[in-house]
Amino acid sequence: ITHKPSGYAVHVATERSQEQNRETAIAMIKAKLYKRREDEERALARGMAISKTTDIEWGNQIRSYVLHPYKLVKDHRTDEETSNTDKVLGDGDIDAFLDAEAML
Repeated sequence: ITHKPSGYAVHVATERSQEQNRETAIAMIKAKLYKRREDEERALARGMAISKTTDIEWGNQIRSYVLHPYKLVKDHRTDEETSNTDKVLGDGDIDAFLDAEAML
């Protein structure tokens, strides 16, 4: 039996009847799909764990925007910074910060 969306294939020949072998194969595919779903959920939870452990308070922000007495936008995760605050705040141009994050 092959599960077409995932590509999992199972061949069972341990039982006496073809129907029992088919039921066993279906159960095995269901177990593989369940394990795959659990692994994906665990990976997603692991990726979000950092946001759960970080308190939302002063000093834990992702970016700082300084507009007076000098102009500076700094990303604290990557230490990327720019003095062109008008482009970042006005036009939403954060490509430099995204590229720096992708390089990590």
